[in-house]
Amino acid sequence: MMTLTRRALLRTGPTVVLAGLAGPRIIGSSIAHSDERQFRHALTLFKDIKYPPDFKHFDYVNPNAPKGGRLRLYGVGSFDSLNLYTYKGDPAGIANENLLDRSLDEPTTEYGLIAEGVWHPDDRSLVVYRLRPDARFHDGTPITPEDVVWSMETLKEVSPTQAFYYKNVAKAEQTGDREVTFIFSEKGNRELPLITGELPVVSKRWWTGKTPGGRPRDIAETTLDIPLNSGPYRIVEVKPGASFLTRRVPDYWGAAVPLNIGQYNFDEIEYVYFRDDSVALEAFKADQYDYRVETSAKNWATAYDTPAVAKKAIVLDKLQTKNPEGMQCWAFNSRRTKFQDSRVRLAFNCVFDFEWANSNLFYGQYVRSVSYFNNSELAWTGLPSPKELTILAPLRNQIPPEVFTTEFVNPVNADAQQRRNNLRKAVKLLADAGWRIDSNGGNSALKNDKGETLSVEFLLDQPNFERIALPYKQQLELIGLDIVIRTVDSSQYQRRLQSFDYDVIVGNWPQSLSPGNEQRDFFGSAAADRNGSRNYLGIKNPAVDAIIERLIFSTDRDDLIAASRALDRVLLWNHYVVPMWYIPYDRIARWDRFGRPDKLPDYANGFPSIWWWDEQKAKQVAAAK
Repeated sequence: MMTLTRRALLRTGPTVVLAGLAGPRIIGSSIAHSDERQFRHALTLFKDIKYPPDFKHFDYVNPNAPKGGRLRLYGVGSFDSLNLYTYKGDPAGIANENLLDRSLDEPTTEYGLIAEGVWHPDDRSLVVYRLRPDARFHDGTPITPEDVVWSMETLKEVSPTQAFYYKNVAKAEQTGDREVTFIFSEKGNRELPLITGELPVVSKRWWTGKTPGGRPRDIAETTLDIPLNSGPYRIVEVKPGASFLTRRVPDYWGAAVPLNIGQYNFDEIEYVYFRDDSVALEAFKADQYDYRVETSAKNWATAYDTPAVAKKAIVLDKLQTKNPEGMQCWAFNSRRTKFQDSRVRLAFNCVFDFEWANSNLFYGQYVRSVSYFNNSELAWTGLPSPKELTILAPLRNQIPPEVFTTEFVNPVNADAQQRRNNLRKAVKLLADAGWRIDSNGGNSALKNDKGETLSVEFLLDQPNFERIALPYKQQLELIGLDIVIRTVDSSQYQRRLQSFDYDVIVGNWPQSLSPGNEQRDFFGSAAADRNGSRNYLGIKNPAVDAIIERLIFSTDRDDLIAASRALDRVLLWNHYVVPMWYIPYDRIARWDRFGRPDKLPDYANGFPSIWWWDEQKAKQVAAAK
């Protein structure tokens, strides 16, 4: 299910110049005075910050964009809660403001949002935030250091994901009237100051208070009460499970700061849910919502031959960005004994016929994935470089030898002969792993020495993936596997995903240009047994852990690139997944009612935050219909 958060869809960005205030500070074991601390208006991982303290607006916005109009967006699935911060339920809504937020034309820079200033020592053992005096929640109460401290402590307590992400934040404390300090359990982690800046700040007073009916609120539980927020939009109407409506806040405290100029231009944004993507597609063509990211190659090739497209009322765009394309794949749950042998996992890759699927199902639109960082400089290339070898060589006895000698290539099934050869290879790999064809009783099946059948369930949450899974099932059954494809609703799928109750799922790990602490959650041993983590594969590999730590503690961009490539190689050669495919652009279908800047930012298309309602275009669309 798509969780509609403010960060994802109503991307925020108040920020401004950092001012200095007087007063000594005692921070953990360090003593620092205000004249010794150079507070900054932004943080970046390695390179210089693009926008100076006195910048007027981002280069990619239209500072004169008109305000108005109603935008309708969609989600697939449903929701039973407006609390985005609990582990429970299927949430939807708008996330609270962060301390910092990133620009869209820099890979790793975050500018002040709730915080007007940020400082950390050279060893990055802590970070200090100075809050804006005018930052407010929607009820007019100020955002205080107490709210920030409570947010960090409480979200770590109620959310396994937040707890893991911020596990190196040893302590949060108020260190001034408008200052908060996070003390870290380790030094030299360049990303820690940046990821603490991503903390959503919630109202302690509201969440620890009572409803108008006298019921105590609990941030650990689901709720359909509209939470108190602080951003440019507020939720004003909810139809549980079906839709919710947000409206631009007329007295939003951050409206005039430079980061917000030219942004948040729609008066209203409505989010409408559909149980099935096929229904959602037909609803889009019937003009029930305005903007659609098309994930199906078949739909892109065949489903938009409509009068509205012919009349240019609907526009079809291919919008490219410079972001990496993460690994989408058939993901094995290696917590299960049958998937713990890499030869079994490789056998599944031999059988998967990407070439047939791309030609017959995807209209030739896709490229086969060969990296966890496709379409970027972070992906492996050639054999390991000298810098990569300094990372890999000490781990030689713990990683596959092919990492050092061979460029990774997926099995190719371009013709009938190659398909037969790969099926034979798969049978041999499975036999070497202890799974042999047993034809007793007339039905050929793969069994081990204990007489157990190799049975595998593919767990899906969308029926449109069945057309991909069914041909794969037929090929796997040719070599004796017992395959079941099970499609469940989004709520059941989420519960099974969080508790790792599956054999094979469609896995996906979105990547940024500066991978770091989140890789522990994706592939680290400590996350493998933690319910709710994104280590869907159940990886417990000390070599992977070591490379992730090297990645996190990279000292410069070249070091980070070398570490990401080393990680990429080790993950690939362990055959944890059957790689699927990617495209280096987004397929966007939209009703042509909107304006946008002439040049979109490099790392996102900025929809909807930097787009706007165009009344003239809206009239033309109405006339075309």
